[in-house]
Amino acid sequence: MTVTFTPPQFSTARRAPARAEVVAHGITIDRLAVGDALPSGLDRSDLGRLGFEAKGGQVQIVPVDGRLVAAVGLGDAEGLSLDGLRRAAASLGRAVRTHRSLATDLASAAADADGPIQAEGVGAVVEGLTLALYRFGYQSSGGARGGDRLARVTLVGSAAVGVRTAVARAEAVAAGVVLARDLVNEPGGSLTPPKFANRVRRMARDRGLTVKVMDETAIRRARLGGLLGVNRGSTQPARFVELTWTPKGRPKGTLALVGKGLTFDAGGLSIKSGQGMMDMKMDMGGAAAVAGAFAALPALAPSCRVRGYLPMTDNMLGGDATRPGDVLTIRNGKTIEVLNTDAEGRLVLADALSLATEAKPDAIVDLATLTGACMVALGPKIAGLMGRNDDFLGQVEAASDRSGERVWRLPLPAEYRKMVDSSVADMKNIGGPYAGALTAGIILAEFVGDDIPWAHLDIAGPAFADGDDAELTRGGTGFGVRLLLDLIAGFRVPQGD
Repeated sequence: MTVTFTPPQFSTARRAPARAEVVAHGITIDRLAVGDALPSGLDRSDLGRLGFEAKGGQVQIVPVDGRLVAAVGLGDAEGLSLDGLRRAAASLGRAVRTHRSLATDLASAAADADGPIQAEGVGAVVEGLTLALYRFGYQSSGGARGGDRLARVTLVGSAAVGVRTAVARAEAVAAGVVLARDLVNEPGGSLTPPKFANRVRRMARDRGLTVKVMDETAIRRARLGGLLGVNRGSTQPARFVELTWTPKGRPKGTLALVGKGLTFDAGGLSIKSGQGMMDMKMDMGGAAAVAGAFAALPALAPSCRVRGYLPMTDNMLGGDATRPGDVLTIRNGKTIEVLNTDAEGRLVLADALSLATEAKPDAIVDLATLTGACMVALGPKIAGLMGRNDDFLGQVEAASDRSGERVWRLPLPAEYRKMVDSSVADMKNIGGPYAGALTAGIILAEFVGDDIPWAHLDIAGPAFADGDDAELTRGGTGFGVRLLLDLIAGFRVPQGD
């Protein structure tokens, strides 16, 4: 039986309701140290004996007059950020997950400590609580369900319209992340490309988005040679999904989102090791992030037009699979010699980026679980950022800072282009033994119009987590949804090169 995650219902109030089973208070290190009065039910000496120091994310629960009171550490007031508040809320969520109702003043306590204003803070709290509670699985017991889960959360402080609006927006963002996580966590044997496309189509129609799904015949007609080449060894047909969000009134620019949708990657004839393919159901994390972001767009109603391009296939070893040495012709007419069939993401993205370019957007961002080399460079929690146009890359970095989804800019050196030169095609699909993340980005750049600002996010590390950490849970993380939505909300047509 699949565990179906149901997020808690959020409301706002000026004070904690009497029925709340747990009342949680945010406390900074400064407040604990200076001797100011603590919230009712919390005693400084008792907290000290229990080891509570108000460090960020620290939670201490004590019984007071028939119910539970939680002290939640917010860390140093001077360094209090949205991400710190999100992480503290996540720690609280894990600590009280088996209780039915919670009231918390984390956002208002942070605002009182000169941290994020409450309207921003409640969004971080909603995201942190919801995403830390997330679960997915096929346990026969059903996991945490029904009466043993947090069902209601009251956000204590201001109940102004702006705060309630922030709550609704954060719920939409969290729902988008949950959708992305569900898609990534679904096994590759059940989330086949056709089923993936159908789920995205249903989501789009439910939310009034424009959606187009290409089947095999349409893909051949569209000359998507990279996608067809990767799909050649599979018994499951490929799909290509296009999504469009159009705002009311005149759009303030158009942003294209491209996501790699490999529903399972066995490596093709360049087969992965058994260990290497254990988590390869997550190789569609880029497409899942784009789908999750689109799911939230109607609720957030950004002023720019957003287009999505999702190539979907698996990479298998059927009798007629693409062989090393085969040459594929991509949508834009360029040719790629395939020397390693496990370097397949760049092949399907090449078609998608070509299609996105033809629509002449003001900027393109692609997300892909693309290279192990990027994980070697940046580890499991930071995505590699490459591309062109400093203005647009700066917008992506700013969205990263605000959303808490970390990126680090890497170069695309022109002199490395010769590393992917081929004697029989325009390029080969792998470089040498070094700079694997950069040469992958250099290949992708060949399929983006020279005059279009472009950002490539290699999310191979942060798309999947080995264990729980703050708002992340084991499995698919939904990385990129929050970053994309923040980028879209503030998007402006890039200037300069």
